Amino acid sequence: MAEKTVKVTLVKSVIGTKQDHRATVRGLGLRRLHHTVELKDTPEVRGMIHKVAYLLKCEG
Repeated sequence: MAEKTVKVTLVKSVIGTKQDHRATVRGLGLRRLHHTVELKDTPEVRGMIHKVAYLLKCEG
């Protein structure tokens, strides 16, 4: 049985955002605009996504 994953894409620039929001985006592994990463679907990752949801697009 495969682990559940979630695809996260950075769709809005982090310029002008709070420092801890920038750190959260980096913690998710996102480096630049339109960069996509696939992460394990855990409560910790979901919390990070929820914190900066206004910058991201999520799938799955």
